[in-house]
This record gives sequence, structure tokens and C-alpha cells, in this order.
Amino acid sequence: MAVTGQHILIVDDYASLRHMLREMLENAHYVVSEVGSGKDALDVIAGPRDKRPDLVLLDHYLPDMESTQIQQEMQNQDIDIPVILITGKGQAQSVIKATQLGAIDYLKKPFDDPTVVLDAVKHGLKQSQMKREQVLAEMPEIDPSEKIIGSSPPMIDIFKTIGKVARTPSTILITGETGTGKTLLAETIHLASDRRRGPFVAFNCAGVPETLLEAALFGAEKGSYTGSDRLRIGVFETANKGTIFLDEIGEMTLATQTKLLKVLQEDRQIERLGSNTPIKVDVRVIAATNKNLAHEVDERRFRQDLYFRLNVISVHMPPLREHREDIPGLVAHFLKLHRFSPTMPEARITAEALNKLESYEWPGNVRELESIIQRAVAFSRGELILPDHIIFSQNLERILLDISARVQASVPLATIVQEAQTMAVRTALRLSEGDSARSATLLGLAPEAFDALRAELGL
Repeated sequence: MAVTGQHILIVDDYASLRHMLREMLENAHYVVSEVGSGKDALDVIAGPRDKRPDLVLLDHYLPDMESTQIQQEMQNQDIDIPVILITGKGQAQSVIKATQLGAIDYLKKPFDDPTVVLDAVKHGLKQSQMKREQVLAEMPEIDPSEKIIGSSPPMIDIFKTIGKVARTPSTILITGETGTGKTLLAETIHLASDRRRGPFVAFNCAGVPETLLEAALFGAEKGSYTGSDRLRIGVFETANKGTIFLDEIGEMTLATQTKLLKVLQEDRQIERLGSNTPIKVDVRVIAATNKNLAHEVDERRFRQDLYFRLNVISVHMPPLREHREDIPGLVAHFLKLHRFSPTMPEARITAEALNKLESYEWPGNVRELESIIQRAVAFSRGELILPDHIIFSQNLERILLDISARVQASVPLATIVQEAQTMAVRTALRLSEGDSARSATLLGLAPEAFDALRAELGL
């Protein structure tokens, strides 16, 4: 049963449809008014506040204007009333535009099952009520220039360590789980060092095939290997007078480890592939890994002498679950960083939504938090983030689509595209709780196109 007094405005130029919707909504104990033109709709929507509706069912094509013009005028007058778009034509662009202007749902008429209207109205009113009743979270002030956010004891200890070692030439090994911010820590060390005016070059040791790794690190002369048609400057030379950051150092093969050890032993002298001429480079080396390198040494997968060369100074980045008190600051930082549009202020978040974030275990650490905030900003349209907008990665059915690996494995393009489509459709259905119309809206498709795609994919 609806709450007494909830007012629904029906805007449609077909009197028969308005009558059908009015009867259904009044039977559900809503207060209903109806108009047949855009001008009449705006007179009600922008009229006295105590006469305004709690929700609008808005036809897209009206005799005097389109729904998007009404929505735009609502935006111009800062009128925050939930709108559900209803139309007989499932044109993608009109749905996308209406959604961008704040429509919370899209329904295609004629309605095969009229109860879908009631469900959409209940959902829209519930979301609107939650927005009005939620208490905003108190967010800390964050300096947008900071690379790393944190004021917890573990993070303060790391900052103290940086202060002590940043200006030394010593090699640093950063350890920690994936997503904890090891790259940002390395860059922070560089910016606090005497090399800050020089380059900071980050290199992922796992991101280059073994056959090309030596050339990528140390450079290669023209013709030194198949396909080498020009001189290649490696990252060690690129980082001269600055800092080189070797990420995922634990993924490096023993053969490449030997070559890196030689460079570290010989006072930063490299030799390009295909040349015997040594080149001296002035670089500070910072390495990082999510592996236990001491264990890797015991298992003979990592050279002990290289481990000692790298582990002159060790800094451990704690997992996010061990410094949860930094979550509000990180959230504030990501809200400033990821706005719904460049012209909008940062989104706000409720205390309940923030509490939901603080209670999570964070297997993906800070990187996962950033992803979840980006998703929440998108689904809240950059306004107020509610608990329902916080969707954890472990609750989404995902297909890990590694484009690079599939291309290297000669997977046909059609197959790759089909995998991406499958992932998108499954995610949309999950987020819309199986509602095809809402799924179509999320993907910017007409309902007929979405249903056809779903059938084609066997979903």
C-alpha cells in the first residue's frame, strides 16, 4: 500500500492511457493528477511547492514539446522531482538524453504487464524518500595535491620513513598487496628526493614479454633483434637523473634478474642489446612486489644476491582493511577526483553509505575503493550517494576480459566483441534486478534491441 498523500503526475497526450494509469495508481492509494501537454505539466511541476507532485510519469513525445525540454526546465529551476519516462518509441538517443537529465527509469508503452508501472513508481518514490531522509557523512578536508591520502598510524609511519630516506641514493623495495598504492608511494618518494626535477619512469616488469624485456629495460641497437628497425632507448636511459620504478619485480625471470643484478653491481652501467659499449646512467631504483621475495628466494625463483641489492630499505604498504580509519579521507579524495561531469561539484555521500564502505573487507584495497566510488558517482548521477549505490565487486558477476591476451592468442574479433557484450548485458541485468527495460536504459539501447541482443547471446 502506498503512503497516503503521495502525489503522482501523469503527463501524456492520450486520454485513454492517462485514465488507465490513474485508475491503477488510485487503486494503489496514490493521489493522481493528469495533464496532456508539456506546458500544463510545467505549470504543475513548477507551481506552488505544496501542490507539486512527488513523482512524474512523463511521455516523451507531447504535442507542444518533448520530455527532455521539460526535464531541462526542471534542472534550470533546480526542481528535484523523480521522473519516469514513458514512450511508445524505444529510440536510444531519447532514452540516453532523458537519463542524462535525471530520469530514474524508462518504461515502454503499451505495457504488457501494467504492474511494471507500479513497481517503477514504488522504487522511484523509495529512492526519493531515502535521499530526503539520509544524514550526510562528515568528510575530512583533503589537499588535492597529495599523492597518498592517510592519517592513520600505519600511514604516518610510512610518511616518517619517506622523510628519512627520500633524499638518500639508496635502493628501496616496496612490498604490499595488489591495489595498496605502491606506485603512488614510489612517486611520492621521488617527489620528496633531490631527483624530483628529473623524470619518474614507472615500468611494469610483468607487462612486457620476456623476449622484449631486456630491450625495454636497457635499450637496443638497430637490427639487434627481428623487427628492430631503429635505435631503442630503454627505460634506464629514459630515467637518467631521475628515478626508475620497477613494479612487479617478483615476476622477472631468473635470466633477466641476472642482467639487472649486473647493472646494480656495476654502478648503474647498462649495455644496449646488440652493443658492448657500457653507458653510465644516474638513476635511483625503487622496486615493488606483491610477493614474499624472501620466500621466492627459498624456492629458488628469485636470486638472493639481487634481493639483497634491492632490499636496502624496505617499506610495506598495509592493506586497506588494516587502516580503515583512512577510508573517509580516501572517499573524499576520490569524490573530488571523479565527478559526474567536469562542471558539477563533487558528489556527496550519506553516513550510512560511508559506514557500508568502512565495514567491507577490501580484498582489492584502495584500487577497489576508487573503482567502487567511480561506480557510485555514475549511478547517483553525481548527486547523493546512497547505500544502494555502493556495489562491491564481489557482488557483481564478472567476466575478466583480457583483450591483450585474447589478441595474442589469435581469438577472433567477433568472439572478443561477443564476450564484452555478454559481460555488459549480465552486469546490466544484475544492477536492474533482472528488469529488461531498466537494463536497456543502462546500456543506452531500445528495449527491442536489448531483448534481441539478450536472445542472441543466449541470456
